[in-house]
Formats: sequence, C-alpha cells, structure tokens
Amino acid sequence: MGDVPDVEAVETEDEYIHVRFRDPDEFDTIRTPDWAKNPAQDVSEGAEVRTGQEEDSDEWEVQSVLIKKSVGEDKARDQAKEIVDKIND
Repeated sequence: MGDVPDVEAVETEDEYIHVRFRDPDEFDTIRTPDWAKNPAQDVSEGAEVRTGQEEDSDEWEVQSVLIKKSVGEDKARDQAKEIVDKIND
C-alpha cells in the first residue's frame, strides 16, 4: 500500500457513508479483509475497509472506507483518511 490517496467521492447509502479513494472499476477483485478491521475500528466504530487488487498485480490498495452514517459526511471523510494512514504505517 502506498501514500494516502485523495478522496474521489463521498456518498451516503443505507447504513454507511462510502468514502471512495479509487474507482472500483480499476480493480479485478475487491475484498473487505479481516486484518483491516482493527485499524478501522480503532478510528471509527463499525467502520469497514474495502481493498482492491488490479489484474496482474500482487498489491492490494484501499478502494474505499465505509463509515457509519451517524458520523456525518465531513467527519467520515476525515476518519477515512485517518484509517488509510494507519493502514499505510
């Protein structure tokens, strides 16, 4: 994983605010890995991280972070950046 990318979009859907860092169409496979739960939930309870893997690549990159809707979009954006930063450490 590399530096924290810029936020591409923030969208509220159902129970979560989706903070998107990369277009999901860039990836061949997208997963919500168990190992990402701890850094995500250390920052925001109930948060989830989705990672993507491009075709012909061994690297997984953060595609988006899901933050509980009750947090609000502005705070969700900040928390998502903090989560990605923790993952990259």
